[in-house]
Order: sequence, then C-alpha cells, then structure tokens
Amino acid sequence: MNRALNFNAGPAALPEAVLERAQKEWINFNGTGMAVMELSHRSKEYQAIQERAQNLFRKLLDVPDTYEVLFLQGGASLQFTMVPMNLLDRETTGYYVLTGVWSEKALSEAEKIGNASVCASGKDSNYKIIPDVKSIHTGDDAAYLHITSNNTIFGTQWHETPEVSGAPLVADMSSDILSRPVDISKYGLIYAGAQKNLGPSGVTVVVIDKELLKRSKESLPIMLNYATHAKNSSLYNTPPTLAVYLLMLVLEWAEEMGGAVALEKMNKEKAALLYNEIDESGGFYKGHADKSSRSLMNVTFTLEKTEAEAAFLSKAKEHGFIGLNGHRSVGGCRASIYNAVPIQHVEKLAQFMREFRLRY
Repeated sequence: MNRALNFNAGPAALPEAVLERAQKEWINFNGTGMAVMELSHRSKEYQAIQERAQNLFRKLLDVPDTYEVLFLQGGASLQFTMVPMNLLDRETTGYYVLTGVWSEKALSEAEKIGNASVCASGKDSNYKIIPDVKSIHTGDDAAYLHITSNNTIFGTQWHETPEVSGAPLVADMSSDILSRPVDISKYGLIYAGAQKNLGPSGVTVVVIDKELLKRSKESLPIMLNYATHAKNSSLYNTPPTLAVYLLMLVLEWAEEMGGAVALEKMNKEKAALLYNEIDESGGFYKGHADKSSRSLMNVTFTLEKTEAEAAFLSKAKEHGFIGLNGHRSVGGCRASIYNAVPIQHVEKLAQFMREFRLRY
C-alpha cells in the first residue's frame, strides 16, 4: 500500500513509524495481553505511558519546572472557555489579538465569561498579515494577552513573540506546537490540540505557569478548573488513553528526528518548496499571506482564474493529493505541511504545481 499524499489541515498526517509501532503493539501492549485502550487508567502500565509523554514533552520544549503540563480533552475550543474562566475576574480584562477565525472564536467565548477587548487586529487586511508587535497595547486591567500563534485558515504565523509588561501571554499553539523551538518562559499559558503536530485528535496539551493556577477559583465547575487537573496529574477522570499513548509515540519520533531545532529546519525546507512555486509562477498562483507573515505549517493560495483553480483541485485529487481544498469559509487552496508530512510528499506537490502551471 502506498501512503496517501496527505495535506489535511487536521486531523492530519501522523509519522508512518508511529503508526507501524502502534500496529505492532495494538493487541498486546508491553506484554499485558491487552491493547492500550483496554488498560485501566489507574494501572502502572498506563501511568508509565502518561508520565513518559509528559517528560518527553517537557524535554522537547524545554518546559521549566515552574510550569504544569496537563493533558485535557475538548480541543482548543474548550480552552477558549477555560482560559477566561480561570484567569479573569470582575476587575480585569482579557486582551485579544485577532489574526483569523480561531482568535475570533476565542474572543467570542471570553466575552461570554467577562471583560474581553481587541487590542490589535489583522481583519482589515483579510488576515493577510500579523499585526506589528509594537502596535499591541493593553490596559492596566489586563488579565492576559491572547494570541493564536499560527492561523490554519489564512496561512499566517507569528515570527516575533509579543511581550506586554504585567500581562501573561496566552497562546493557542494548536497548529504549530513543536514545529520550532519556543521560549516557554515568555508565556503564562499555552494550549494545543494534538491533531496537527502532536498526535491524533482527542487530547489537548496545556502548559501553565504554576503562579497562574492560583487564579483558578474553587467556585469553578470542577472539570473546568485547571487546578483540578494539576492536582491530579491529569487523571481526575478517565483520560483519552489511546490518544495519549499515540502522543507519546509521536514525541519519541520527534526526539529521534532531532527535536524542535531539527523539525524547524525541515519545516522551513518544506515551506520553501511551495512558496518558491508560488513566487516564481508570475501570478498564476497567488499566496494569501503577506511574505512577512507566511506560515511554515499552512501554505494558502489561489489561482488567477476560478476555472483554473477548480481544474487544479480536480487534477490534484486524480494524482492522489488529499486535503488541498481551502477552508470552506475562504475557499482557494491550502497545503498543510505539519511535522509528519514527509518532504518527499511536498516535493511531489511542488512538482505537480509546476507541471500544472506549464500545461494549463
């Protein structure tokens, strides 16, 4: 069987070596006579999986001991609610930088919880560009500053980390976590759905400064309180055991690949292949994102003619490329090239783009 040329935005490609390892252990994990999803989450076998996953995550992203690493459920969408529930109070405001659909949704949920305000936005440019960090200002009442580090729909990414005195930085890193090194100390809280770079859907990683845990009030619903999960090592209730196991395998693979530094180098090489085709096409392909804000994870573009775009997507499908349609809200084309997408698949896509342009 040939592996699909998978450019889906999420759930996305997983490393082939990870899938083969999981297949090998599918029926009998570590001599238990059980599959991972049959293990009790209180068993020493499963707890070893969870601890290894947390330790590997800490190692790969150099997470200081002053931070908790939590494995939760509900995706980034639940974090849109949990962040303001835990960090806001009546006298403070959550400040949001709008860079696309997901940051808009995060703001919308925060407004239901308490005071939330937009402090910078790229909406007027149709989210082609990330706002200049120097333009971001918050009030004295700031509880936090929220950004979305990579924007899957519009294909933009932060390349400079904003800093606001007195306000912890909160980041939704669902689509670029572990794609490059991150200075965790610049953030108060990071959250990321796993289904793009870390593993399958079903588990969400939250990295939170222990000082911020003090804001989580006991009056909160117990499952929506970060302190609950920190106190119970993410085992207050039954975790998504299979998803955590696969997360562990992906982290082991990332370590074998050379960690975040090596992955960033590879991701830059993959992105350059596609952006070069766009830039050298004479306008046949039009990149959505401004060059200063281009994402290494999601390459978004349109074709100069509507009929050409339809033909491109149709021919691409015939050639085995999966997931190249742009998000339903904006259309166009999108190639998601997360960590697990092999460079050979990106080379094939770049070649297809070149040949389609020359033949069309």
